[in-house]
Formats: sequence, C-alpha cells, structure tokens
Amino acid sequence: MTYKGKVLIIDDEISIRESLSHAFKKDGYEVDLAASRKEALSLFNKYEYDVIFLDLKLPDADGLDILEELMENNIDTQIVVISAYGNVETAVRALKMGAFDFLEKPFSLYKAKLTLEKAIEKKKLLLENLYLKLSLKEKEEQLPFIGKNQKIREILEKVKILAATDSTILITGESGTGKGLLAKKIHEVDTIYKGPFVAVDCGSIVPTLFESELFGHVKGAFTGAHTSKIGKIELAQGGVLFLDEISNIPLDLQAKLLKVVEEKEFSPVGSLKVIKANIRIIAASNKDLKEEVKKGKFREDLYYRLNVVHLHLPPLRKRKEDIPLLADYFLKYFSQKYKKNIKGFSKKVMDIFLSYDWPGNVRELKHLIERLVIFSKKDIITEKDLSLAEFEITGKVSEVEAYSFPSDEILPLEEVEKSYILNVLNKLKWNKSLAAKKLGIDRKTLTLKLKKWGLM
Repeated sequence: MTYKGKVLIIDDEISIRESLSHAFKKDGYEVDLAASRKEALSLFNKYEYDVIFLDLKLPDADGLDILEELMENNIDTQIVVISAYGNVETAVRALKMGAFDFLEKPFSLYKAKLTLEKAIEKKKLLLENLYLKLSLKEKEEQLPFIGKNQKIREILEKVKILAATDSTILITGESGTGKGLLAKKIHEVDTIYKGPFVAVDCGSIVPTLFESELFGHVKGAFTGAHTSKIGKIELAQGGVLFLDEISNIPLDLQAKLLKVVEEKEFSPVGSLKVIKANIRIIAASNKDLKEEVKKGKFREDLYYRLNVVHLHLPPLRKRKEDIPLLADYFLKYFSQKYKKNIKGFSKKVMDIFLSYDWPGNVRELKHLIERLVIFSKKDIITEKDLSLAEFEITGKVSEVEAYSFPSDEILPLEEVEKSYILNVLNKLKWNKSLAAKKLGIDRKTLTLKLKKWGLM
C-alpha cells in the first residue's frame, strides 16, 4: 500500500485512539499515539507529522495550550482539534490559533478520514506554494529559521518577546549557524520596526568605503563622489539594520556607529544634516567580541550597547536532533528547485549525517544537499550520491571510526563508553529519554556525559 503520510493522535480515550489508528493505518498512513501532553510533546519533538488529531481535554493539560505549543516553530503540520466538550466559541478560538479543522465527538470514521485527506492536501499545497516562492527569491535569505533543539526553541521563545520591544540585539555563533536567518525571523515578527530589512556584510566591505556604505554621502564629499548616495542606515528607516560580522567595522567608525545606537541619529559623509535613525539594530559575530575588546580591536562601550539582548546559536554538532528536520526541508526545497522527485535519504546516509561533525554547520548541510539533489538519479539519496557530491567521509565522522574496535587494540574505557552511547543515540534518532532507559541510566546522567564530551 502506498505511504500517504504520518499522523499523530492525541487523545486520553483508548477507544478513540485505537479506532482512528486502525482506520488510518488501513488507508496507508503511519500512526503514532499519545494519551497525554507529555507523551505528545515527546513524540512531536522527535518526529515530523503531516497531521495531528488533538483532543481538547487531556489529563495533564488544556488542549488549547497544547495547540499553542504545537503551533510554535511549526511550518506546515495540520492540526485537527477534537472534543466532546466543544462549542462554537472553542472551535473559533482553535481555528484562529491555526488549527486546520474542528471535530466534535462523537464523529464518524468516514468524517475523520475525509478531514485527514483534506488536511494532507492542504499541507501539500502549502509546501508547493512555499517552495515555489523560495525558488524565485534569494536562496539564503529566504529560508526559514527552524529547529526542535531545546536551545533553538528557547531562542524562538525569546524572539516572540522581542517582537514588541525596540532593544538592540547581538547574535553570536560559528559561521553557518544561521545568524542571518535568525535576524530575519526577528524582523518577520517585529511589531514596531515593520519597514525594510537591510543587511550589511561587514566582512566584505572595503575599509575605505565603510563610512559611505553605512552613512551615505553627499555630492562632492570626497574625490569621486560625483553624486549623493543613500547609506544603509537610511535605507533601513522604519525597519531593521542587520550588521553581520560586526567585528570587521574599523575602530575609527565604531564611535560614529555608537552615536547611531545611543542617540538614534546620524549624518551622511560631507553633510551637517542630522537624520533621525528610526531603526532596530541587530548585530552578529562569529568572534568573541569580549576578546576583541581585550585586544583593543572593538570598543567596549559599543559592545555593551549592542549586547542589550544576546542570542547565541549552537553549532549543528550540538543540535543533532535538528539534522533530520533540516535535511528533509532542504531536500524538498532543492527537489522543487531542480524539478526532481526525491523522497528521502537511505538509513546509512542519515546515520552518516547524524555522526558527522558539520564544521560548516547548517550552511554546509544546505550546500551538500543541494549538490546531492543535483547529482542524484534516483528517488532516494544513497552513499553513492555522497561520493558524487564530493562529500569526504573519511576522517570526519568520528563516531563511525569509534564504532570499530580492532581486536589487537586496547582503548580507554571512557572512549568505549562514548562510542557505545553515541551508537545507541544514533540508532534511536537521538531520543535521549529512550536512550537513557535502554542504557540503564537516568536522563540527567546521560546529559552530563554528553555535555562533558561537547555534544550538547
């Protein structure tokens, strides 16, 4: 039978769960079951679902609260709310919060299956529209900021709070972690600075052109200034100015930028005119700005003015549970762009992805999958495709090497323990609770070990 999609049924009534599960599985759907909020969120944080059936009355939480949790960081999963205690007001609230539909108990299996089919079609349509739009725009800038990692979810929670403030924000993290995408996410939800999003790559501007690029200039301000130019700050009026890799701004210009941050005003080069800067400034750096301050390469006062709110993005190697989610998204995105019908990855390829260190982070994963889609001739990405895409496995996948125990080699006990635990985690798709249970240790002990090894 053809696979139609993955469904999660959340209901405390076993008869409802089993009847819906049996009916949906019979029609070709993969089904998971949960009887509580705890079980539901545990499954939701591990797997991608096409449709969720959510009971509004659960033993450990209110259904609308769970609906809100599920809607956070959810790109396209369709949620059908079901309840025996429903009324028009509850249905309207659920729909306004983003639910696809509302079913009141008792309902027929025919109606449930029909609703499921419509929800699947809605998701397909949303994805088609999303990928079509993305393919027509700049690739890197238009990709969404997604992730199920706890730190990523905490950052997204902070972003919601920041939406109604005018605070300056500093985003730090290694190259390729998605600092620019996070800045765009902040702008997307901003309720104050709804104007344009203007990005400045401070690492690519010639030092002598920095001042003109940021502040603009008037005609005749310097040799070669034959016409006036509007700077990036003015272009961002009413919106967000994103200063990427801000550590590259020359010291002599940092004082002028400090005035923009503190007083919200600036003057173009060669002009005495003072212009109000109605902007939010978001800065980003892959360097430790505190260390740059100590070295005398960055102004301390500017650092503290920029660092009002600090958001640090973890590297991809420390958010392994996001790798399947990101890989699947990029696969769909590039399959749409290159008009390929690629359905997924082989288990071996995904195991390699999960054990690889990803020094280039999300950007490296994205570029690899683009190459894989280009070279793949089948509907499943295999190890052969990795070779065609020039993905060097040898020496980069530490866990794969660690799983081989030559009979003539004696390894330290901690190395054997680390290798075995990582093997278990990979097999269980980084479900830490289940891994801890299988290993016979508590989750806290497992977490401490992973932190010790730099994997969290």
